Amino acid sequence: MLRYVALLRGINVGGNTVAMADLRDLAAGLGLAAATTYIRSGNLLFGYAEADAGELADRLEREITDRLGIRSAVVVLGRAELAQVIADNPFPAEPNPKCLHAVFRRDEIGPDAIALVAAAVQRARDAGSRDDAVIVGRTLFLHTPDGFGRSDLAARLTSARAQPTGTARNWATVTTLMGLLDAGS
Repeated sequence: MLRYVALLRGINVGGNTVAMADLRDLAAGLGLAAATTYIRSGNLLFGYAEADAGELADRLEREITDRLGIRSAVVVLGRAELAQVIADNPFPAEPNPKCLHAVFRRDEIGPDAIALVAAAVQRARDAGSRDDAVIVGRTLFLHTPDGFGRSDLAARLTSARAQPTGTARNWATVTTLMGLLDAGS
């Protein structure tokens, strides 16, 4: 059995209230083994036979909509994929894990989106910001040394419009999820 993490976008913010017990029950109903959640922001860990992560995400999205009445983008990562994201971190020297976010996407980031990210980074730099963003594979790494909440770049690059199939997690959450996957919980 392989370990996976499902990352739900916009859970328990803006009126999209979901009890984590309901999310765990939903996962169990789908045959996802040993489903656990981490914090209330929509992090679901589970075991499952080898499967296509996109298909698992589709199943979870449908069930969340049908059973919980919430529309949420879902990104599913296997343990190896999350480990690769951690290894690919282009900002390993950042001491504050809340100043680094990974925006996980279901789909590849195409040339148009890459150009939009580059333009947004340039606008931020032109405005005197120290913020930066780097794309590696399907992940957008967002470095906000002066704080995520105050970052114009973060607001531009993490909105539902900019990331319709993605969701962001701070680095503390990313590394905690990896530890939980490794622990089997």
